[in-house]
Amino acid sequence: MAKIHWLGTGLSAIPGLSSLIGNGHSVVVYNRGVEKATQSLSAVEGDYQIVKFSLEAVEQRVKAGDVVVSMLPGDFHVSVAKLSVAKGAHFVSSSYVSPEMQVLHEFFLKKNLCCVNEVGLDPGIDHSMSHALVADYKKSGAFSADNEHSFISYCGGLSDTPNDFCYKFSWSPLGVLKALMSPSVSIRNGDVYHVTKPWEAVDLYPLPMPWGAEEFEVYPNRDSLPFINQYQLNGGLNIKQFVRGTLRYKGWKNAWQDIFSEIDSLEMPNAQSRLTELSDELWRNFAYKEGEVDRVILTVELKVENDSEVVWHKQYIMDSLGNGEGSAMAQLVSHSVALAVEAIIAKEIAPGVSAAPDDEVLVERWLDKTSTICDHLVLIDHLS
Repeated sequence: MAKIHWLGTGLSAIPGLSSLIGNGHSVVVYNRGVEKATQSLSAVEGDYQIVKFSLEAVEQRVKAGDVVVSMLPGDFHVSVAKLSVAKGAHFVSSSYVSPEMQVLHEFFLKKNLCCVNEVGLDPGIDHSMSHALVADYKKSGAFSADNEHSFISYCGGLSDTPNDFCYKFSWSPLGVLKALMSPSVSIRNGDVYHVTKPWEAVDLYPLPMPWGAEEFEVYPNRDSLPFINQYQLNGGLNIKQFVRGTLRYKGWKNAWQDIFSEIDSLEMPNAQSRLTELSDELWRNFAYKEGEVDRVILTVELKVENDSEVVWHKQYIMDSLGNGEGSAMAQLVSHSVALAVEAIIAKEIAPGVSAAPDDEVLVERWLDKTSTICDHLVLIDHLS
């Protein structure tokens, strides 16, 4: 039987890891703090052992046919993936497929091994929603390459109750600050839309949630364009809008104005030092306290028009709160990862480097699991 090697028991790991153990899988858990991992899994019964993390420890234990899961910081993923393919093992991470990871495609393919990434929340569950919407649309009588297609996907990890800062941190703020320094590319009004400063591209976004409509602020992040192909909206379709972005509480732009000004003024080589100081300050002031609940909102929407008339328009909306099973973020990320592990073991995912699967059976499985975790998940047909 394939053994699962789960690397890292941080904030987004435990629920999915516990599920795999509870489902009868044999698991080796690696963590730098063995005592911390032992405490985190103290209520879990099953076939697992905990060892101190090092790449050498992983290499010693992994065997051909096993599955290696990296819940480590992103800098580790490629190294762990290389180790995995060298040992004849499959690999899973929730992170984006980097160019360095994509290079490994032929290596995994030649050994008939899977290297599955982007199976967390965002990226991850958003991919499942996107694949489901596009497949539904293409099967409909409204499908035509002549239509204008507007696709949006926004996700936000939020606090349950908004504070004056409109945000709270569940881990180091440094990643959020660095993301604010990264440019984005999307499509707006049919043209490629470049953004160098995210705070200059913030829009109000009303979300028609049946359990209580709210208005948020959203902005594009990263490069959205490769996902046109990934979501199979390519092939000459007329794309009016295509954006994957971040969602925040209304008022976030104003609340963060001083942060934006400071980031805008940073100059190398002192930028990293100042970002670290700023991160530490934000962590002291706006970290989640014991017992506080997080909230995750995700929406994916596809609207199709012909001669300015809307001919197809559906939207997924998910709203989830943390609970006794863990934070909303941890449950959504780690259970999605666990599904990928079990799909690999069941030989349901093709070899090579890939993102979250677009197979309809697997997409439905991911969305069904998501519906059991979150407080609200609906698919709205705006034309019904």
